Amino acid sequence: MNLKHLRYFWAVARFGGLARAAEKLDLSPQTLSGQIADLQLALGTELLKQVGRRLELTDAGRMAYSYADEIFGLADELSVQVRSLSKSRTRLWRVGMTDAIPRSVAYRLLSPLVADRSLRLTASHERLDVLLADLALHRLDLVIADRPVPPGSAVKAFNHALGGSAIGLFAEPALARRLKPRFPAALEGAPLLMPGRDNALHEDLRVWLETRRLGVRVVGEFDDGGLMKTFGTAGAGAFPAPLALRGEIERLYGVDFVGPLDGLSERYYAISTERRATDPQVRKILALAEDLLPGAERKPAGVAKAALPAKKKPRGRG
Repeated sequence: MNLKHLRYFWAVARFGGLARAAEKLDLSPQTLSGQIADLQLALGTELLKQVGRRLELTDAGRMAYSYADEIFGLADELSVQVRSLSKSRTRLWRVGMTDAIPRSVAYRLLSPLVADRSLRLTASHERLDVLLADLALHRLDLVIADRPVPPGSAVKAFNHALGGSAIGLFAEPALARRLKPRFPAALEGAPLLMPGRDNALHEDLRVWLETRRLGVRVVGEFDDGGLMKTFGTAGAGAFPAPLALRGEIERLYGVDFVGPLDGLSERYYAISTERRATDPQVRKILALAEDLLPGAERKPAGVAKAALPAKKKPRGRG
């Protein structure tokens, strides 16, 4: 398959027809049509079909366009990055995180990278499946998540355990005073703020409550842990958080510790495309985690087979 022919097809699909694509590419429609015919011959299938006066994508054409969009998007990004590096001598280093990663943990792990003048850090939050897709497409250098790569994942990636923390319950002082004396029995009917369903802690906390037959009143579920704590500060309900950050949470949010959620913990992972952490920035993050997040065995936790991930769908963050 000739990539030049693929780009011509991609342009026709993107610009909605031979005439507009030919104008953009400074080619004649006849030349463009011949190049696409060569591509279809190489692939052994029809990519475009004539419907009235319009060209429409076939099912194979839609698939080919999706792949071509990824291929040329990466090629354009490579060009931009190389030119940027040659001009500024700085390297763009991209980290994606799940919403469950506490902001203070993320800051402590990533702040040394900001101090490195040879790097320019970008950080984003998304669902783990979207982050893994971006990692496979080299749109991210590292993913920091609250769970390892799921078994059977189509993305070939490796887990590096960063550590973790036991989980406790926190609440605004007046609510905490009411809950503390008879904790955890006092949770019956009490207002509770839950992590979002994409957070690994959500299901663990639900099972913890059911096992103890505690019928709490779930006031809200939050993908954003910072927003959950803000609601907790206002007295909307008690909320779970890592005990390793107890002092910081009490100080920053003006809440009190209610009690430990025995048996519950939250663990964090750095996920990379390399089995061994050869990137110096990844090694730096793993070294920092040894002091920040105690108690984890820091070895690769597994790998899934590689495959091209599905095209990312946009997600509203509210």
